[in-house]
Amino acid sequence: MSRRLVNITLDNLDDLPRRCRRCVFWELDPVSRDRAVEAGAPELEKEAWISSTLLEWGSCGKIVYVDDVPAGFVMYAPPLYVPRSVAFPTSPVSADAVLLMTAHILPEFAGGGLGRMLVQGVAKDLTRRAVKAIEAFGDLKIEEGGCLVPADYLLSVGFKTVRPHHRYPRLRLELKSALSWREDVEVALERLLGSMTPEGALRPV
Repeated sequence: MSRRLVNITLDNLDDLPRRCRRCVFWELDPVSRDRAVEAGAPELEKEAWISSTLLEWGSCGKIVYVDDVPAGFVMYAPPLYVPRSVAFPTSPVSADAVLLMTAHILPEFAGGGLGRMLVQGVAKDLTRRAVKAIEAFGDLKIEEGGCLVPADYLLSVGFKTVRPHHRYPRLRLELKSALSWREDVEVALERLLGSMTPEGALRPV
């Protein structure tokens, strides 16, 4: 079984799950997102976001393949490139951090270490680019179909709360910690990614 990790580009964007391919929850502000959906062109908006982010900032996501079959992905970017990030009550994301937007492992590939592979790839990428930390908006009351990562899972894999909230706390992981995660923490991360279904990774909260 071969496994490989590649950067998300316009050439492989269609390898994302269909609903993820059409999702612009993070890439657009709420008003623009609604307009894109009403116009029936969220895929074009997704392409435009990927293109501009790649040109201006660089790699903003990774796809993991198992025997050339796309098995999971993760997306991340500085908050400046993520309009939805300012819509949360615990914003803004810290100036020295990159925002973990979304992450997902297809259910049939869960439990194989792919989550660890994805996050380690992100951590190594961002460390090379002198990024100090990853932040994420957690959800304390996860609902089916939500886009956010459960706060409890983020805490279990080493994130620390930097701004509490009754629903959407903002959490942070120092990259030096991410690169030295123990195996038990990585297993918890694998459970997190495996629990996020394609449906859940796409629908807005």
